[in-house]
Amino acid sequence: MDVPSTSQSLLDRARDTGDSTSWRRLTDLYAPWLRRWLRPYVSQPLDVDDITQEVLATVARELPRFQHNQSPGAFRAWLRGIAVNRLREYWRAQRGEAHAVGGDGLFDTLTRLEDPHSDLTLAWDQEHDRHVARSLLDSIRLEFQPATWHAFEAVVLEGRAPQEVARALGLSVNAVLIAKSRVLKRLRQTASGLFE
Repeated sequence: MDVPSTSQSLLDRARDTGDSTSWRRLTDLYAPWLRRWLRPYVSQPLDVDDITQEVLATVARELPRFQHNQSPGAFRAWLRGIAVNRLREYWRAQRGEAHAVGGDGLFDTLTRLEDPHSDLTLAWDQEHDRHVARSLLDSIRLEFQPATWHAFEAVVLEGRAPQEVARALGLSVNAVLIAKSRVLKRLRQTASGLFE
């Protein structure tokens, strides 16, 4: 399933210091993913939380100056740049200390992360998209009957043919297609203002 890029409308609302709901929506979405992504590159668990907060503080400070160029993934790339810079600062501070992770090879990792075409950047993008899709789907799952949700999962997430899913679930093909449509409609509503 394709995951759209973070929308300019959410970013515009999050720029407003008085709109705590939009900022919370942005941080609720991104903080867990950033923590999970940073963990392998940071030696101390508490440092992961600190760096995550530094990344989000930088986003809050710099968001008013962020210019969305309408390219898919523009915010994701900008966020990656911020994370790379915070990691670089962390590793420089840790250089020579016993709890530095990985030595000089980490600076090579940062260079690869700065390259928009590297394998690490591709992994960042893919993990981002999976996280966002999972988060949105988890937020709406309980709104549907189990049969509706299973039909949606089988067709959209597993890529199975509607006819096969209908036979497996004891539904008509039309019921499977309606289930898919209902969940996708609700997903788009949930993502409204969050994604383009």
